[in-house]
Amino acid sequence: MAKVTDRCYEQTGRAAFICDFSPPRTGEADPLRQAAIDADFISVAYNPGRAVRVNSAMLAAAIKNQVGKDTVFTLATRDMNLLALQSLLLGAQVLGLENVAIVRGDPLSDRDLSLFREAGDLKPTELIAAVTQMNRGLDFRGSRLRAPTDFCVGGTMDLGRGIESEARLARRKVQAGAQFFITQPIFDPQDAARLYGAYAAAGEDLTVPVFFGLQVLEKDGVLFSTVPDRMLADLESGQSGVDIALELFHAFQQAGLHNVYLVPPIRRGGARGYDAAQEFLRQVWSS
Repeated sequence: MAKVTDRCYEQTGRAAFICDFSPPRTGEADPLRQAAIDADFISVAYNPGRAVRVNSAMLAAAIKNQVGKDTVFTLATRDMNLLALQSLLLGAQVLGLENVAIVRGDPLSDRDLSLFREAGDLKPTELIAAVTQMNRGLDFRGSRLRAPTDFCVGGTMDLGRGIESEARLARRKVQAGAQFFITQPIFDPQDAARLYGAYAAAGEDLTVPVFFGLQVLEKDGVLFSTVPDRMLADLESGQSGVDIALELFHAFQQAGLHNVYLVPPIRRGGARGYDAAQEFLRQVWSS
């Protein structure tokens, strides 16, 4: 068992990887085998695509217990009120989970809202503060728990929404208790330098570990970030997504970025290229 803050580069002096993992749309156990990826942590997403999928905390516990991998489970504020969220967190502790990443959740469409209501009674920063309070032994009412929780709580960033605004938001999340960050994929290591600069401009350095997103590209794959034209051209000309990711990883290392959030290829229809992520890591560990 390990917390993200125990395995990060700042503690170990070696590159650290959190690998993104999508819960399946089935309760069968077969997809668990796909989580046998040589990353330090498997990060289980929360209902990607707003689809009905296995609960992130339950799947993270199954991966930990049946596959033997340390995990992070993602928890969104969109669908549950604070009572439900804190009850789920207590259940996650019973299951032996130690790491949680807090997100808002993808915005609901008009069709979604015609079928069910959004809860969304608090922001991710507020839930980070609530988890921090649980770690001190108090629930949202200020009532004392029988025992405090012991979660390593993380926040998320999307630098594509604006580096300065994300730096300000990250500062509020750190003040609320965030102990690490995961970012959406970036393709220019200078974006990280700009983030650290924007954060420091407010008066202090960003010292909690940041796992910068690195996506393994795949021809005709789904993209949620702006990819440089040269990388897309390399992909179209036949260079493998793994090779492109390795080149970007070396650029990360040269820029001093040693904590990586690895995003396997995302295929149309929702399938994931975990084999490509595993091949990327095999080459990283063998080099």
